[in-house]
Amino acid sequence: MSDNNTPWEREVITQLAEASLKEQRRSRRWGIIFKLLTFAYIGVVLFMISESSSLSTVSIEGKHTALVDLTGVIADNERANADDIVAALRDAFKNENTAGVVLRINSPGGSPVQSGYIYDEIRRLREEYPDTPLYAVITDICASGGYYIASAADKIYADKASIVGSIGVRMDNFGFVDAMQKIGVERRTLTAGENKALLDPFLPVNEKAKQHMQVMLSEIHQQFIHSVKEGRGDRLDTSVDGLFSGLIWTGEAAVKNGLIDELASTSYVAREVIGEETIVDYTLQDDILERFAERLGTTVAQVISTRFSSPTLR
Repeated sequence: MSDNNTPWEREVITQLAEASLKEQRRSRRWGIIFKLLTFAYIGVVLFMISESSSLSTVSIEGKHTALVDLTGVIADNERANADDIVAALRDAFKNENTAGVVLRINSPGGSPVQSGYIYDEIRRLREEYPDTPLYAVITDICASGGYYIASAADKIYADKASIVGSIGVRMDNFGFVDAMQKIGVERRTLTAGENKALLDPFLPVNEKAKQHMQVMLSEIHQQFIHSVKEGRGDRLDTSVDGLFSGLIWTGEAAVKNGLIDELASTSYVAREVIGEETIVDYTLQDDILERFAERLGTTVAQVISTRFSSPTLR
């Protein structure tokens, strides 16, 4: 650079150099902060893993009440899926220090197939481990498939305001035939098999197909009723009007009609019924490393977005 540069040119060059230097410093600071946050996050997660492992080992070595949570919709790809619930129950029964098992339920129901799997496994485990009782404890709601499962327990407990029952089966659909006619849309469906499109919401109701589906639902309903009667036995007051119609009751009313046995909480059942106040949770949890990877990915994305995203008007 020659000495012939005018003062304003030198000033502009100096400002550009200073701006570039500031940007480099800012980038280095961001890099250091990001690295520190990453290492701190990894350290916390590793500490949680080690603490969790040590606590579980200590707890399971002594006599305890085993807890398995069944929460949410009962379905194959949901948290309350049969594979996970059954695996947790097997682990709980398998431990020789388990004095009793509490299946804590908060579910509106779901798949009759998934519910049936869990019901059958509870019955099998009770036969294999006759000295280890299993009690169902209802929190907010135990309806439909949730109650299907609960009926396999030795006893069912709930809060006086819990929602219990809904022994029935449903299948939902919609009909858009009139709407399509009004807006002038023509449905073109090709099938091999006259009933292949029997639930198509854009076609008129096929009475023959509808009757077939109703028979199928009634069959599943009878399977549900049979399982509940088998599980609850003489405790059910079958003279109650609508007991198997899909109606629901409070926990207080459910004691009277035999849907549940008593009003009690998980801690009460562990302490007073099973006799072991120490509760060990056997519920399968998401893999902590997978959760860490997901959260780390989210953190990286947020940092990058904050650092390099384009300006927006809000």
